[in-house]
Amino acid sequence: MAKFCSLYSSSSGNCTYIGTSQGGILIDIGISAKRTCEALAEIGVDPSSIAAIFVTHEHTDHVSGIKVFAKKFGTKLYASEGTLLGMEEKDALDPKISAEVIPYSGIEAGGIFVRPFATPHDSRESTGFTTVTPDGKRISVATDIGNMTDTVMNAIHGSDLVLLESNHDVGMLQNGPYSFWLKQRILSPVGHLSKENCAKPAVRLVESGTPRLVLCHLSKENKMPSLAYETTRSAMTLAGATEGSDYLLTVAGDRNPVIAF
Repeated sequence: MAKFCSLYSSSSGNCTYIGTSQGGILIDIGISAKRTCEALAEIGVDPSSIAAIFVTHEHTDHVSGIKVFAKKFGTKLYASEGTLLGMEEKDALDPKISAEVIPYSGIEAGGIFVRPFATPHDSRESTGFTTVTPDGKRISVATDIGNMTDTVMNAIHGSDLVLLESNHDVGMLQNGPYSFWLKQRILSPVGHLSKENCAKPAVRLVESGTPRLVLCHLSKENKMPSLAYETTRSAMTLAGATEGSDYLLTVAGDRNPVIAF
């Protein structure tokens, strides 16, 4: 049985757990190591049982807790070469941490096969991850993507569950408090995926057989969970898909329940 839990998901910090009866992994730790341990304990996972941490990119909301967590538990770390360089520049790595470049052909950790794929984001070398559990369940994490590229869609196509970015409402962002520079960065092709640009690929995923979608990385300033949910659900309805029978849709926040399947 595969287990998935978005421990934290927002512009303030991100951390995802994927596990089985054999063990588990984390994708990103963008909150403190203490809060990560507390969240893991709530879902019955011993932090020392985490086989590896996989990092999407070096931005603070994805790496802030890695240095302390990995050093405390001796957890292996995997990321792209560019991401590791970016983390070194941000002093987010400890020399005692076992950090390795993950090959694009993938590796196995804790009985889970993990394969990275390139994502369009304004970082050194950002990636998403597709994981396969021993019983063949595919779980993909596609966050911090400025636009849905063929590379990303091809990588997550056919997954049993996809964690997909639905970061902002364009109108709220444009009329919100952010600086002009930050607004342009978020709206750029290497920024973040809006709720509208999330809904279209979400429909394609369900049409191709993906039964579970979790919307993630919602901006606290430029998005409401209800808007993310309704935009994607409405697109599904227009495409003829019925929630509950054709797909399951949830919105990630902080301290979410485990999805087991």
